[in-house]
Amino acid sequence: MDTLNGKVALVTGSSRGIGRAIALALAAEGADVAINFVNRADEGNSAELEIRKLGRRCASIQADVSIANDVNRLAKTTEERLGPIDILVNNAGIARPQPIDEITEEDWDQILVGNLKSCFLMTQAVLPTMRARKWGRIINLSSVAAQVGGVVGPHYAASKAGMLGLTRSYAQKLAAEGVTANAIAPALIDTDMVRNNLNARPDKIPVGRFGTSEEVADVAVMLAKNAYITGQTIHVNGGWFMT
Repeated sequence: MDTLNGKVALVTGSSRGIGRAIALALAAEGADVAINFVNRADEGNSAELEIRKLGRRCASIQADVSIANDVNRLAKTTEERLGPIDILVNNAGIARPQPIDEITEEDWDQILVGNLKSCFLMTQAVLPTMRARKWGRIINLSSVAAQVGGVVGPHYAASKAGMLGLTRSYAQKLAAEGVTANAIAPALIDTDMVRNNLNARPDKIPVGRFGTSEEVADVAVMLAKNAYITGQTIHVNGGWFMT
């Protein structure tokens, strides 16, 4: 597929950072895009304006993707305003850097719900239409923490590792139906989340710098276009983890 013309993409947590870069990159390739945010309406509206300037349709929609009712509303509103969802990018998530002796049960539950359950809820919401149309792309934003533990904490690493198992399961079960599922595992991308974490330093990365959101977005576009890659984790980590 040379372009994504005529496809509809929903990118969760896309008012800023990696999600915003992915939304813009998909739009630049011809997709119409739903922007999702929880609290940052001004940034969501700004992202929508940027996408419209690219000549694509866009809808900016508030929803907390860790809540089932919000997920269903987000999917329904996207379909009403843009059409059936062809590409789902599960980018929304929570990072809460904590020493291991300070992580409570509540912290654990919130991180697992915000990062892993949300991915499950969103995927389940869009799959019926994808399967009926025999075309779909599920792209999950995991983390290098799934392989190396990372700099946030075990609760975060566990949630991101869980996303990899979820991705492979969907990929296996949907491979014959025209729906692919893949994960991207970035490391220390230059976003607010990384800049606000004192444990995140570029000297941890073999290439010697933080990555950019656009470098992650390039991979998301590739996965959206490709029908023969499924069940894979693409590592965008500057060499921190090498397979």
